Amino acid sequence: MAKKQKEKVFHVTLVKSPIGYSQRQKDTVRALGLRRLNQTVQHTDSDVIRGMLNRVSHLVLIEE
Repeated sequence: MAKKQKEKVFHVTLVKSPIGYSQRQKDTVRALGLRRLNQTVQHTDSDVIRGMLNRVSHLVLIEE
């Protein structure tokens, strides 16, 4: 029998406003599903999500 591995989930919270940053960073925050300060969303672990989080790591809080 094969065991199912539990997918890693990130909880991402917007803690700093993207106002004053480049449009590219604003678009990345929006693509992550974040619209308001202190809003939290969940994302499963993938290379695409990790890259997006790396680009805006100064604006978000990431919890595993």
